[in-house]
Amino acid sequence: MGEKTMPKYVKFLFGGSAGMAATCFVQPLDLLKNRMQLAATQKERATSFQVAKKIIATEGITGLYNGLSAGLLRQATYTTTRLGVYSWLFETFSQGDIKPGFIAKAAMGMAAGVCGAFVGTPAEVSLIRMTADGRLPPQERRNYKNVFDAIIRMTKEEGVLTLWRGAIPTMGRAVVVNAAQLATYSQAKQMLMNTGVFGDGIFLHFLSSMISGLVTTVSSMPVDIAKTRIQNMKTVQGKPEYSGAVDVLAKIVKNEGLFALWKGFTPYYFRVGPHTVLTFIFLEQMNVTYNRVVLGKSGSGGQL
Repeated sequence: MGEKTMPKYVKFLFGGSAGMAATCFVQPLDLLKNRMQLAATQKERATSFQVAKKIIATEGITGLYNGLSAGLLRQATYTTTRLGVYSWLFETFSQGDIKPGFIAKAAMGMAAGVCGAFVGTPAEVSLIRMTADGRLPPQERRNYKNVFDAIIRMTKEEGVLTLWRGAIPTMGRAVVVNAAQLATYSQAKQMLMNTGVFGDGIFLHFLSSMISGLVTTVSSMPVDIAKTRIQNMKTVQGKPEYSGAVDVLAKIVKNEGLFALWKGFTPYYFRVGPHTVLTFIFLEQMNVTYNRVVLGKSGSGGQL
């Protein structure tokens, strides 16, 4: 009898659950980012603090959590799919004790991210629309009750393909995000450890995530704002606002200026790092608890 180990489906379940738990903390930042990215006129432009203050004043403190159900479903679909695909690819390209190198793992991570992004797009579209609703006049709001109501109504009112509106820039963002994170997180962690000041712990992971998050935010935001505008756009007299991601970017630069491509930078940045760290913390605690209660082991939870 071999030593009992954690089943793969439990690892995927814990990975998705950890991402969902972290989302409960960072959802307000997602909402702020989306509202700021959709502000196309000078009148709408404001700082993160001003946007948050207006939301609380007009929608109440719970208004910061509009779209939470969609954020949770996005994690459940995107994270679980990404982990599953990455694990499958890793095993497929491993030969006994010989594991794939960094370049191969980076490529696998980007491929897994694309698959996860495609599966998670319906939740992503729902999230964008639900978080954007409060900025519209009452008569123009979609008023989705929750993510499932959003998906059902979009299918009935606009067709099933609407659920994958903006899928290409969503998948493009996944490639950029995974490439940036893979290239910078481990490097930042190693550089910080080499200073001799930081030990391998939560604080080091937090600092590394924030450094990685800065690079990820700068590189991925133009694709992210294109995705957000496309997924929230309405069709007027049979004609959509944008023909594609390139059209979005061109119009933003022309009408709002080059730096508008990084609109919502602050909430986006302060979401990326903490979400990574919170996911890691929750995941470790789930692994430790499972090992202790189910497998009768003690010590570290280990990595996925």
